[in-house]
Amino acid sequence: MFKRIYPLLGNKSVLWLLFWVNVLGTAYGYYWYKWQLVDTPPEFLLFVPDSPTASLFFVFVLAAFLMGRNWPLMEALAIVSLFKYGIWAVVMNMLVFFVSGHLDWIGLMLMGSHFAMAVEGVLYAPFYRMKAWHLIVAAIVVLHNEMIDYVFMMMPRYHSLDLYMDQIGYFTFWLSILSVGIGYYFSLRPGRFSISIKTFR
Repeated sequence: MFKRIYPLLGNKSVLWLLFWVNVLGTAYGYYWYKWQLVDTPPEFLLFVPDSPTASLFFVFVLAAFLMGRNWPLMEALAIVSLFKYGIWAVVMNMLVFFVSGHLDWIGLMLMGSHFAMAVEGVLYAPFYRMKAWHLIVAAIVVLHNEMIDYVFMMMPRYHSLDLYMDQIGYFTFWLSILSVGIGYYFSLRPGRFSISIKTFR
């Protein structure tokens, strides 16, 4: 059934639509982090805006697709980070609701948009052409970013969850491992479904 959607996903109009949606979403994501970035030490600035950087990786992937090409390193970074930070944000906003008893429209919007991030990264996996070393680099990037977040305390700020940082850090580590596994399963394992983006140009 899923194979039937790939002519649509590979359609140039759909790729352009997703490209601009992700460009706008990335821009808003960096804007969302503006207050945290203001008082972030310069050496950590690249590591703070997790989700918009993940969607930026996917913007590069889509740009390559639109040119009929692949950018394997960006594909590896995209699938791992989109799944990790997409699911992470959904879970954190659910925790905000359970802890505080309410969730505003921004929280609901963040849940929907971040779940879509996780889905789009996986949906496009049959078009990826990454190798094992690309996935290894992506794994190092997300795990290094995790150390910055939970050793140097640069994680995204959810003040209502401050009492649970140890548990959140532990959860995030295993989510990183799962995300790397997702990247392998959908993009590298033998016998996976694979199709060329050029097929639909």
